[in-house]
Amino acid sequence: MTVRTGRHFLQIPGPTNVPDRVLRAMAAPTLDHRGPEFAELTRRVLDGLKPVFDTTSPVVVYPSSGTGAWEAALANTLSPGDRVLCFETGHFATLWRDMAESLGLEVEFVPGDWRHGASPEAAADLLAADPAHRIKAVCVVHNETSTGVTSRVPEIRAALDATGHPALLLVDTVSSLASIEYHHEAWGVDVTVTGSQKGLMLPPGLGFNAVSPKAIEASRTARLPRSYWDWAPVLDANAAGFFPYTPATNLLYGLEEALRMLAEEGIEQVWARHARHAAATRAAVRGWGLDVLCADDREHSGSLTAVLLPDGQDADAVRKIVLERFDMSLGTGLGRLAGKVFRIGHLGHFNDLTLAGTLAGVQMGLELAGIPVGSEGLAAGLDHLRTA
Repeated sequence: MTVRTGRHFLQIPGPTNVPDRVLRAMAAPTLDHRGPEFAELTRRVLDGLKPVFDTTSPVVVYPSSGTGAWEAALANTLSPGDRVLCFETGHFATLWRDMAESLGLEVEFVPGDWRHGASPEAAADLLAADPAHRIKAVCVVHNETSTGVTSRVPEIRAALDATGHPALLLVDTVSSLASIEYHHEAWGVDVTVTGSQKGLMLPPGLGFNAVSPKAIEASRTARLPRSYWDWAPVLDANAAGFFPYTPATNLLYGLEEALRMLAEEGIEQVWARHARHAAATRAAVRGWGLDVLCADDREHSGSLTAVLLPDGQDADAVRKIVLERFDMSLGTGLGRLAGKVFRIGHLGHFNDLTLAGTLAGVQMGLELAGIPVGSEGLAAGLDHLRTA
């Protein structure tokens, strides 16, 4: 039996490492979720979330995964047969399309190569070709976790504005919120979807919808079936500091502490830290002579880097070696990328030495797998950390 020493390196793009401060906060005794102390906690958490989304509008919190938050965004704003515009940017964008279809929506799915983000040009063309405004919502994955590609949401908003199209803008930030620059209100987003287990540094279990006034107005006439996901009873109960169901009380303790940590660092510094670590990772990948999956320099993710291996090489074999030899988990290739890429997560509770160890483990794993790589990859990553 192998004896593991030291700590496990969890370098997948989420769930991410949970800080000790957050774990300690979650270990507090469970409190009465109908009592005054809990009402104060709820108010503090809901207020603390707004700067992270960069909004003055409400943020709805569910005991759910990010997938549940996806469904809430659709169910509260749309009606059976409504047409939605989606973009094939990767595995999770495809799953969101599948969900929309299963709910009875008509989906126009713009095909993609999984190496580029949502196309603002395609959005502009399709919106301009819709004078009857049959498209009721545009769905964009801000940061595609399966590919490491970040879509240019402000340019999608600009396409809506340029065509005068009234469609709602729904954005998935599951792997970008509190990691990559994002502005719910300034970018004109109507529903921002996210989960607790990535940039917010919590375990899985909380889903979020930041909602604009326009989205709340749309929810009053939307006819997709909803009960658990209905915003209205949540917002009504939140006004008094409560929820219309049993909330995830101890996760909310942890969320308050995570929000405190983000505020202490400053959200702009959080974004800059992620961008710096992402750039160091890409420098290492190029030093190894390998390709970053993202093909547009404007769209590199600050949360993760997907590494594309040469034809004939098995990315899962590299991951297996890295796990068995160095006790480090890397993200697998999803969907059409299975076996072709591995993903390095560099988001959440993360620092320079964590990245240095991660890159060292990846380089050793590549070499042990017999993949011809340049030995200067690790040095290039470390040099970027020293000088950037």
